[in-house]
Amino acid sequence: MARHDASELAQRLARDAEAVCRHYLSSGRREGGYWLVGDARNTPGRSMFVRLKESVKGPAGKWTDAATGEHGDLLDVIRENCGLVDFKDVADEARSFLSLPHPEPEPNPHRSRAPAAPTGSPEAARRLFAMSQPMSRTLVEAYLRNRGIAALHAIGSLRFHPRCYYRPDDHSPTETWPAMIASVTDLAGHLTGAHRTWLDPGGFSEATLGKAPIDTPRRAMGDLLGHAVRFGVAGEVMAAGEGIETMLSLRCVLPTLPMVAALSAAHLSALLFPDTLRRLYIARDDDSAGDFAMATLIERAQEVGIEAIVISPRLGDFNEDLRLLGIDTLRAASRVQIAAQDVARFMEPAA
Repeated sequence: MARHDASELAQRLARDAEAVCRHYLSSGRREGGYWLVGDARNTPGRSMFVRLKESVKGPAGKWTDAATGEHGDLLDVIRENCGLVDFKDVADEARSFLSLPHPEPEPNPHRSRAPAAPTGSPEAARRLFAMSQPMSRTLVEAYLRNRGIAALHAIGSLRFHPRCYYRPDDHSPTETWPAMIASVTDLAGHLTGAHRTWLDPGGFSEATLGKAPIDTPRRAMGDLLGHAVRFGVAGEVMAAGEGIETMLSLRCVLPTLPMVAALSAAHLSALLFPDTLRRLYIARDDDSAGDFAMATLIERAQEVGIEAIVISPRLGDFNEDLRLLGIDTLRAASRVQIAAQDVARFMEPAA
């Protein structure tokens, strides 16, 4: 984008700064001539202030974050809030907000820009995760707690993005929804992919269990085969299953047992084993795909001398057990399915 185009967009946004803030910084509120919020990523708080009207102190649309010293204009707010990397995407989002036409790009052989990350690539996944924010006190935490998951310790593999892009198909317009972003990592801890769970900003309902009311509220990107979303560092003992919520539910009764979520039955069957692993608990989903993944994983583990023990839910998965049967029932059912030495090592007694 040419410099004068960026300046013109910033000026247009500044003319209606309060509307921009209400849309992109909805966690804040107006006080006098300023909009107060936690930061440009829409975190609740009061450290960032956006000037809403031009005054002797400066032009409208300019903002400063007193906690970090960061400052900028409303284009920067859009970039941070939407998690955008390329400035063209920032401009497109601004034009959409302003209901302006999107011009055809003009070739410029002298223009220099960082190469865009291919859609769905590990690099795109790394950028998305880096642009997300810690999940504490966000919609992600509320979503997990509404599903009965209270064990949220050492959970840095999950983050929150307030406006994550979602496109139903190649012929539909792009939407934005809040999302839980999970990092997929290899055995060395390198991020190879990301998993998105789009969330309903209206809250939890039994119909959607808190996921956004869209056709595919869960999607993964990047290099997933053999890798997983990890909770804790695996040593001699580890538990593995399909879904993030499934493993976090089991973690409520086995809070110190390292766990991984492979994100699907197919990826669970292909999970790579740490060299230190000696006993693997397989958290089975009660369906045909789960049975196939379980059988494949048992065979692969036994081939390399790893003891494989299956833990089965009473209902469809462990989150159903947690929500519908309660944590005491889940604890009791899990206790009789794991090795006696691991009960003492990993299971907290009932309160």
